[in-house]
Amino acid sequence: MRRWVEDLEARHGLDFLTERSRQLVLTSYVVLLALLVWSGLAMEAGTNPLTPILIRALPLILFLPSIIGQRPRGHAWLAFVSLLYFVQGVMVATLPGQGLLGVAEALVALALFTGCMFYARFRSRQIKAARGG
Repeated sequence: MRRWVEDLEARHGLDFLTERSRQLVLTSYVVLLALLVWSGLAMEAGTNPLTPILIRALPLILFLPSIIGQRPRGHAWLAFVSLLYFVQGVMVATLPGQGLLGVAEALVALALFTGCMFYARFRSRQIKAARGG
């Protein structure tokens, strides 16, 4: 895997790969938030319909400063958190009538994980190269 990524870096360059992985992060982040809001609205939470949305989306929202600031370490942590959403999506997919929503959530969370993982690597190497290291 490492050799494949290094070949990819040599072929396309860090700037291109960093930008592509950032696009994947941004797209999957927005889609995952939209899925969480949509599924939260579908839940009947009694008196306050915002409670399930906040409970499910707040961990993602907390990473917004790292995404906006393009910090590699924040993206690495977001990759770990996205795995929790992957597990949640797999669990939701097993519920009757929720299969499509669960599979979509799991796939988008997996895309977010992949994008964050690659962005953290490429951006860190880009910063290191800019510093002359």
